[in-house]
Amino acid sequence: MPAINPRGRGRRNINEINMVPFIDVMLVLLIIFMVTAPLITPSMIALPRVGKAPSQPKNPVQIMINKDETVQIKIKADAVPSNVRNVAADIVKREPAVKAAGAEAVPVVISADKAIKYETVVQVMDTLQKAGVSRVGLSVQTGK
Repeated sequence: MPAINPRGRGRRNINEINMVPFIDVMLVLLIIFMVTAPLITPSMIALPRVGKAPSQPKNPVQIMINKDETVQIKIKADAVPSNVRNVAADIVKREPAVKAAGAEAVPVVISADKAIKYETVVQVMDTLQKAGVSRVGLSVQTGK
């Protein structure tokens, strides 16, 4: 005669989740990632260093983008207000030498506040490129 459980049941249900298949899958994934990770070569980008930049050009056209995304164009001693869309037309109208080719072109330097969106700076650079301005640079603050 089989042994009878005092509660009246012969078998008891297990209410726990079996973790062994989960651990097996995780270990296989870990091994796959460990084997494939050294095979992936990260892309290297050569960024310019601020300290090794050549000297600043003489008499550049300066574009200053403020925190509120207002734009000022400074040509020699004159400061003229402008906006993001019309900045290239205003520069070409006041200083046609920015469209010259090669080293004789007047450089344009963009000085933007670090609190503005990167998109605004890219829009200004795009409008300058579409207008045919050949020498465009970004102004940075050197320091530690």
